Amino acid sequence: MLTATVARQSGAIRRPELGRILLEGRAFFALIVIIATFAMLSPYYLTLSNLMTMSSHVAIFGLLALGMLLVVLDGGIDLSVGSTLGFCGVVAGFLMQGVSLKAFGVILYPPVWAVAVLCLALGGLIGLVNGVLVSRFKVPAFVATLGVMYMVRGCALLMTNGLTYNDLGGNAALGNTGFDWLGFNRIAGVPVGVVVFAAVAVATALVLSRAPFGRWLYAAGGNERAAELSGVPVKRVKVSVYVVSGVCAALAGLILSSQLTSAGPTAGTTYELTAIAAVVVGGAALTGGRGNVRGTLLGAFVIGFLSDGLVIIGISSYWQTVFTGAVIVLAVMLNAVQYRRRPARAA
Repeated sequence: MLTATVARQSGAIRRPELGRILLEGRAFFALIVIIATFAMLSPYYLTLSNLMTMSSHVAIFGLLALGMLLVVLDGGIDLSVGSTLGFCGVVAGFLMQGVSLKAFGVILYPPVWAVAVLCLALGGLIGLVNGVLVSRFKVPAFVATLGVMYMVRGCALLMTNGLTYNDLGGNAALGNTGFDWLGFNRIAGVPVGVVVFAAVAVATALVLSRAPFGRWLYAAGGNERAAELSGVPVKRVKVSVYVVSGVCAALAGLILSSQLTSAGPTAGTTYELTAIAAVVVGGAALTGGRGNVRGTLLGAFVIGFLSDGLVIIGISSYWQTVFTGAVIVLAVMLNAVQYRRRPARAA
């Protein structure tokens, strides 16, 4: 009798434990299922060249997702990252085409490194505006970043008059070549964009796990008032995460423009939603304080590999939108289940 009771109890414990593993590792298991499914449907899906191509695509909105993760951990949202990506790409294209100084009768062609630095600084400035609006003026993050999203996109359209800057390869005689290095070159066979994405991911993970800023961020996202009373510089943390998000968006814009060797004012449209989807699929809570880089990376690869797989097997782009939306809804539902169960399990 005692043996049967113990067996029933151990079985009851084992089942919730298995459920917890499946729930918390859902992004990883989803990625495995996606890869296995499309590998069976297409012989080209698992080729090395296709994997590198898909990874290059993932790197673009993966960078956006890493910046978005920091904002979400703080309990905010950043809807301006897609517009920031497009605007910084347009600014890079404008500078690469040459800056005309009519008063002096000359055209300046800045070197590529200067273009990159200026664009990253511009992304940080846009993030700073978001952070100040949210932290100092107490504007809700959704409203503040939505307004900035429209303003930044409008600036990109005004700068180009709706047109696209083409042929950003530069001219050796003008000293502005090398912009395509980000998009086409490889390091040890890996695209430079993917290497940059990996470096940013490692740096973000180290900051969140080892640096005081990471502890401040989790504390502020979990309970802002308690964190402030504990001495955490809550406002400075909030501004910092938006600045980092803007810099990540600018970096993604540079890589995308380099891959396309062109820059258009509509680039990055709806990319903010893809970044949010990657963060949510990776298990981060939109209420703040819960999430990590590993989950966000898995979420980015789930979204990217799913989208590219649907393209490879010839599914309509309309159905791709439906599938992506379904993945987001399912991820939010599972997040709600996961974080609702935690207090009960702790009790």
